[in-house]
Amino acid sequence: IAVVKFFLPIDTGLLGLLIIVLTLPKNLWIKLLPLMGIYFFPPFGKESVIPLGVFGGNVTLPILNWHVQTVSIDPLVMTLSIAFIDIVVSLFIVWNYDLAKKIPLIGKFIIKIESLGKKTVKEYRWIKPLRFIGVVLFVMIPFQGTGGVVGSIVGRLIGMNPLETWLAVSAGAVAGCAILAYFYKIIFGINIVLGLILMIVVFSAFAIYSIKRRKTIS
Repeated sequence: IAVVKFFLPIDTGLLGLLIIVLTLPKNLWIKLLPLMGIYFFPPFGKESVIPLGVFGGNVTLPILNWHVQTVSIDPLVMTLSIAFIDIVVSLFIVWNYDLAKKIPLIGKFIIKIESLGKKTVKEYRWIKPLRFIGVVLFVMIPFQGTGGVVGSIVGRLIGMNPLETWLAVSAGAVAGCAILAYFYKIIFGINIVLGLILMIVVFSAFAIYSIKRRKTIS
């Protein structure tokens, strides 16, 4: 059973990537897969990766006079793809938390995230009394460091069982990604340049906030 719990999330993740490649047109998955990849690296988070995916069309950027042409990824596809990452990662964490801490490299990362999770519980005291809803809302927040990994550890720290934690993280991931994807779809539909400016401003603000927050927590 332990072996299944370890490899099933990994196999599920690989299967998901294979399904994306086999079912989506090449011009879409070539854009989507790199976005899913950079989602793992700060300061990129839902707030930056999802708008980049939803953005599409032909536009000339003012001042810079750059001509940009790219394909738009459907908001539903973007939502499910990014949420899928948090869902799979959360499943691995809730099933293999103690084991993962003993794995070289991964263990150090998990211990670091555990420390972040403990400080997060203290910083966001409203999560604990709300339990399931609290974790859902926390994961929905479009800040770097509120995704599936930290959300899973926070759920564990406040006493939720693995299934409750995974369901809360999954619900929060889908809801948060959907709100962002469809919001930017509407904005880009109104004015592409306005949408790009908003995306840059939001990304910059969240990046600055995340950097300051990490320094404060450290």
